[in-house]
Amino acid sequence: MIAVSVDWHEAWTAALDALELDVAAAEALLAETHRASDNALPDPWRPPGGIGPLPLDLRPRAEAILARQTAAAQALARQMVMNRQQTAMVARFETGGSQTGPAYVDCAI
Repeated sequence: MIAVSVDWHEAWTAALDALELDVAAAEALLAETHRASDNALPDPWRPPGGIGPLPLDLRPRAEAILARQTAAAQALARQMVMNRQQTAMVARFETGGSQTGPAYVDCAI
């Protein structure tokens, strides 16, 4: 019975390790100035099958990871809103490209 308990605990520890790496990657994207295309998209996390409920001694760690995930999701949402606002503002500026209006006015008429 002890071996099952150790395997169960190790399985959940590995699952939380994977979640923590995903959160760290999201936090790194927020901290870095790299474009999203420069970074590979992580695979979505899926709970491992057949390992049973979370051990009670791992609950504080799982709650801390959840708090980090929530904070990272909120920060990503804020960054997306700011990016859209900045894009809209820049779109209003004239870029100096080809002129769409007349180049001169004929005053002889």
